[in-house]
Amino acid sequence: MSVGHERSVLEAGLKSLKLNLLPSQVDALLAYMALIQKWNKVYNLTALRSSDEMLTHHLLDSLSVVLPLRAQLKAMGLTQGKLLDVGSGGGLPGVVLAIVMPQWRITCVDTVAKKAAFVQQVSASLALPNLRGLHARVESLRSDAGEGFDVVASRAFASLLDFVNWSTEALLPHGVWMAMKGKLPTEEMAALPTHAQVFHVEPLHVPGLDAERCVVWMRPSAQSA
Repeated sequence: MSVGHERSVLEAGLKSLKLNLLPSQVDALLAYMALIQKWNKVYNLTALRSSDEMLTHHLLDSLSVVLPLRAQLKAMGLTQGKLLDVGSGGGLPGVVLAIVMPQWRITCVDTVAKKAAFVQQVSASLALPNLRGLHARVESLRSDAGEGFDVVASRAFASLLDFVNWSTEALLPHGVWMAMKGKLPTEEMAALPTHAQVFHVEPLHVPGLDAERCVVWMRPSAQSA
């Protein structure tokens, strides 16, 4: 796929998602995809090989959560803060969010050192000072030790139960969990621990992808609805 075709596909997807990005942000998204393609064999970032698949299954899939996330942050009264992408791999959706939400500090945490190193490389290559890759277990991050986050996010990472249990200490008291899922995870939602509750679920539309997607929003149970 030519660079011009990649740009046209991405721009059409952004229009479908009602996302208005700066040309420099579109450039950065395409440059990020090029870095994934360049380093995929070294870092084992994705099983996908074609540009078409990467655009749809990675970039547009990650971009589909931007407007719902912005709406949730507005409801929380937050214009800036910190977001943790758990089990980020090659930086999806964390790198994408860092590009389109520069006022937010994005940390992509992964237990695989070379994947965290790749995100650090992306941060340097694309001049994204708000993005960092962190090699760690999410369980080691504690809000009472200064590693607290307003939003803890994941994309096809683990069950909701494991996601919440592993990241509870990293979530600030007022924070929310954002879990990007495929089909509505009814059984996973029913199995959530008592210290977490679902307060909103919404479908996600991914241009060019004929598959169910949704985002599950959760908060600590102690918070009022």
